[in-house]
Amino acid sequence: MATTAASSSGSSSDRKSATSPLMAKPHAHQQRLVSKDGRSLVRGPVYHGRATWLGALRDVWGTWLSLRWRWMVLGFCGSFLLHWLLFAVLWYLLAHANGDLTVDHDNPPPGHTLCVKYVTGFTAAFSFALETQLTIGYGTMYPNADCPTAIALLALQMLLGLMLEAFITGAFMAKFSRPHKRCSGILFSPQAVVCEVEGQCCLMFRVCNLLSRPLVDVYVSAVLYEEREDHTLHQTALEFTLDGLGSRPCPLFLSPLTFLHPLTPDSPLSCVLPPVGQSQFELVVFLSASQEGTGSAYHKRTSYLPDEIQYGRCFSKAMVLHGKAQNNLDTMCYFDTHLCPLMVPNTHTNSRDKECVVQVNGEGNDKTE
Repeated sequence: MATTAASSSGSSSDRKSATSPLMAKPHAHQQRLVSKDGRSLVRGPVYHGRATWLGALRDVWGTWLSLRWRWMVLGFCGSFLLHWLLFAVLWYLLAHANGDLTVDHDNPPPGHTLCVKYVTGFTAAFSFALETQLTIGYGTMYPNADCPTAIALLALQMLLGLMLEAFITGAFMAKFSRPHKRCSGILFSPQAVVCEVEGQCCLMFRVCNLLSRPLVDVYVSAVLYEEREDHTLHQTALEFTLDGLGSRPCPLFLSPLTFLHPLTPDSPLSCVLPPVGQSQFELVVFLSASQEGTGSAYHKRTSYLPDEIQYGRCFSKAMVLHGKAQNNLDTMCYFDTHLCPLMVPNTHTNSRDKECVVQVNGEGNDKTE
């Protein structure tokens, strides 16, 4: 899709693109706000200050889940190692304070009560802390029931160790069950299409579910991001409908779903699509659903740039009826498109609109007043 306007409007758009800091086209490629797989490509400034570290400590759970797997595994190993080292020091200090480091544990002096049998150095204290935390069973080293301090320290280590194990186990389970990791089988069409549906020009995209489990309550929303003349990023909500459901969620995700948005004169897209539209915009689509069996949430998003919208094309049929009333889906045709007639409406009748030439998919020129 390429649009060539009159020289006066073309020069102004060139100046705008040259000074556009948000959605400019460096090297003929428009910058994206959201990648095709749904990742945010906007990165804010990184601050390394006290407030940043305090904020991360206040939200330990969120900070832990946002780490990459390599750092999470490293933190998993490091947290247990620090826990063992901490209590190894405490057991060593207890043995030192009780005088157990200098006495013969096989033949202690009369009246001397050993707190931990055979803890005669830091290495032995670390081994005892490890055995206590992992509950692998005491051998020759064991706490003495006649030493209340040893029993209290043993209870403290077990409580803190159980809390640490519960936190790390929960973090791993939460990271495994994140919604966007479960959505690898939900695919958006790589390109959107503009075609006529029942005499109405519509923007359409398709979503398919490759997961073996059914999804329910499928809801789609969209936001149009466009850059204004003052270089502010303006957001406009768009409503996409599915057949006769209107804006209500789809109760069951079966065959590929095709969502459409009518390109009426009141549509925000009528100001940015050809023949009189600008090209600095991005359409971000959000999908949310839930699994029928467990109720787990699924979230997926993608985006479409102006050059990812095909004009005068429709999605091909993906469901084929076979014998014995069996409906089979042709996965190879999920996102295939074919030519269809399209009359590009001129939704702008203001006198300031210039004569322009519209080239649709490089397959012909239509002159519009």
